[in-house]
Amino acid sequence: MINYNGRKFMAVANSESGEVSGETVFTYHQEVELFWAEYSGGEVLKGFMVGLIRPDGRLEFNYQHLNKARQIRLGKCSSTPEVMPDGKLRLHEVWQWLDGSQEHGTSILVEVQ
Repeated sequence: MINYNGRKFMAVANSESGEVSGETVFTYHQEVELFWAEYSGGEVLKGFMVGLIRPDGRLEFNYQHLNKARQIRLGKCSSTPEVMPDGKLRLHEVWQWLDGSQEHGTSILVEVQ
């Protein structure tokens, strides 16, 4: 199992209806199969995620954040990790908003120092 505790990520790709960008920094924490994260930057003032690391390595979680327009957004996501040649992680995400339009999309996060 990958240890996510203390790892930081940034988005390098996101669907048009998403709100995270290369300015958004995610800090992950982990206790066994439980993980959570805080994120902020770009259009996101403050956000939180909480979920589980599945036996196949996928992350399943819900997220919510407050954006610059002062809207509270809520969604769910499944994230598949990829270990890159340099040992850093790339996360391939499939997500859906659970508020408003119910739009869905994809994003890619990469581990940063």
